[in-house]
Amino acid sequence: MKQISLFALLIVILTGCNKELEFTQERFEKKVQNCIDQCPTVLINIPVVSGSGVISDSINKKLFAVSKEIIYFGEKPFVAENYDELAASFIASYQKMKAEHPEDTFGWEGKIEGKIGYKTDKIINIIIDSYMFTGGAHGYSGTRSLLFDANTGKYFPPRMLFKNSDEFRVFAEKRFREKFKIPQNTDINSTGLMFEADQFILPQNIIVKENGVLLLYNTYEIASYADGQQELFIPMSEAEAFLDPEKF
Repeated sequence: MKQISLFALLIVILTGCNKELEFTQERFEKKVQNCIDQCPTVLINIPVVSGSGVISDSINKKLFAVSKEIIYFGEKPFVAENYDELAASFIASYQKMKAEHPEDTFGWEGKIEGKIGYKTDKIINIIIDSYMFTGGAHGYSGTRSLLFDANTGKYFPPRMLFKNSDEFRVFAEKRFREKFKIPQNTDINSTGLMFEADQFILPQNIIVKENGVLLLYNTYEIASYADGQQELFIPMSEAEAFLDPEKF
């Protein structure tokens, strides 16, 4: 009986962990000192799970890893252990480039704005909007949708939102063709889109909302820079049949 009681207590603790999660917005900003014109800036405004523990550590580490993928210059992300170091590394890279090529540098900008888009006792969806400019004709804006199991803190890919992602993809393609006026019997790229191998695919980012799911294709994912992001919203009344009930 004692073993059963201890087991039951453990279940209660584990299933109740997500209710204890508290998110706070933390802001990190750095600029080059004594700068007058085209001053580089970096701003990171990100939700952070307060406290320690497996769940909070898992979520916080993933958010930081993604931030490092966004805020960087060169062939690989900066070597940084926290957001302050990440911001400082971006400014340091600008200063190094400015010293080596003073005629070729412009005011760099790195910006991350993170927020909790959807949260229940089963799933947490954190949205990260970003902008990066380190020279060239224009900067790059993007959106990342990060999905977490609220009971473990583990990240999971968008396809796991669905009982069968292939079945949902077939359904989503029909809705996509309807929205973008692509005849069902023609090539998916026949109107100027750029799906790889001429095959419709689900986007890298799917955003969960109270009233449905948003399929979001970032710039260059399936269209040109001039066309920007492409979106398809599927109401919950249609999406529900495909969603994994264990996550909703």
